[in-house]
Amino acid sequence: MQRFLRTSLLILLLVTALFSQVVIAQEAEEPDPCGPAGSEAAAEMLTALAASGDLSTYTAKIGFIFVGPVDDFGYNYAANQGRLCIEKLLPNIETIYAENVPENAEAERIMEQMIRSGATLIFPTSYGHYDPALNVSEKFPDVTFFHMGGLEPTEKVGSFFGEIWQMEYASGVAAGLTTESNKLGFIAAFPIPQVLLNINAFELGAKSVNPDATTTVVFSGNWCDPAVLAEAANSLIDQGIDVLTQHQDCPKPVLEVADRRGIWSVGYHADASSVAGEKWITGSRWVWGPLMTQLVIEALDGTYVPELLRVGVAEGAVALSDFGPGVSDEVKAAAEAARDAIISGELYPFEGPILAQDGTVAIAEGERPDTPTLETTDYLVEGVIGTIPQ
Repeated sequence: MQRFLRTSLLILLLVTALFSQVVIAQEAEEPDPCGPAGSEAAAEMLTALAASGDLSTYTAKIGFIFVGPVDDFGYNYAANQGRLCIEKLLPNIETIYAENVPENAEAERIMEQMIRSGATLIFPTSYGHYDPALNVSEKFPDVTFFHMGGLEPTEKVGSFFGEIWQMEYASGVAAGLTTESNKLGFIAAFPIPQVLLNINAFELGAKSVNPDATTTVVFSGNWCDPAVLAEAANSLIDQGIDVLTQHQDCPKPVLEVADRRGIWSVGYHADASSVAGEKWITGSRWVWGPLMTQLVIEALDGTYVPELLRVGVAEGAVALSDFGPGVSDEVKAAAEAARDAIISGELYPFEGPILAQDGTVAIAEGERPDTPTLETTDYLVEGVIGTIPQ
C-alpha cells in the first residue's frame, strides 16, 4: 500500500509539474495584443487613448477579414492582434472576423454578410482586398472601411499602413553584420511595390555596414504555402546563404528550416523569437492595436476622414523584434542605432543616390522620396540577386 501511495504521489507530482509547464508556456505565448513592448511611441499612444475619456461609451460592431489564418504567426496574426487590442481597450465594441478570405468576389460576399449582420466599420486587411472593399463601399455608403495598404483612398475607403521598410533596413543592418558568407536570402511572395520596397530596404541596410553583402531573392507566388517556402529556404541555404528572411504571411516554415539547418534568421510581421530557435537575430514587426483603436474612435466620433495614412517607427506602428540569444552586443547596438536615427530623422534609408540592379539611378543624390512614392517601387536595388517575375 505504501509503495502504491508513493507511486501515485509521484505520478500526481509529475502531472502537476507538466500541467504547470503547459500553463506557463501558454501564458508566454499570449502577449499583450496592444503590443507596446519595445515601442515607446506605441506606449505613449496607449496612454493618450486611456486619458481621452471613458472608452466604454463606444459601441459598434466591427468586421475584419483576413487572407489567411490568424494563427500564422505572421501577417494575419499581427493584424488580429490589432482586433484583440480594440476589444481590450473598447470593452463595448463587438468584433467579428473571417479567416482565409480570398482576394476576389468572395471577399465582397463576406463583407456584405458582415454589414447585413450589423457591422458599420470594416477592416479589409490584405492588399488584394482593396478592390472588393471599393465595390462593397458603393453598395453601403454608410459603412466606413479601413483598408491596410491601399494606394488610392476614396470617400468611404481609407487606407492606412505602417512604414515597416524602416525596420527592414534596421534588420538588414543586423543581418549584414552577422553574416559570414556575405550571402543573405529573401523569400518574397509577390512582386507588389511594398514587397519590393522591403527587399530593397533590407539590402540597403545590410550594405550600409557590409559593402560585400548581397541579397538573393526568390518569389514564391503565394502568401503562404509551407511546402513551397521550405523548398525555397533549403535551396537558398544550399547556395551558401547563412542569413534568411522573408516577406510571407506565414514566416514559420522558413524559420523552422533555418533553425534545422543551423543558419541565422530574421523575422517579419510578428516577433517570432519564441519559435525561431537559437539563431534568431531580430525582425521587423507590426504594432497595429493602438493605431486601429484610434481609427475606430475617430470614426465613431465622426471626425475620421478617409485618407492615405502612413506611419512608421516614430509613431509606434512598427518596431524591431526582440534580439536572439546569440546576437552580439555590436549587432544589437548597430540595429538600434539605425532605428533611433530613423526616428530622429537623421537617417532616411532611401535617400539618394541609390542605384537599381542594372546600374541606373533609381533615386537621385540628395532626394528623399516620400512613402507614397516609395510604394510605387518597381525595381530591385544594386546588390539584390534575382529577377522580378513578369
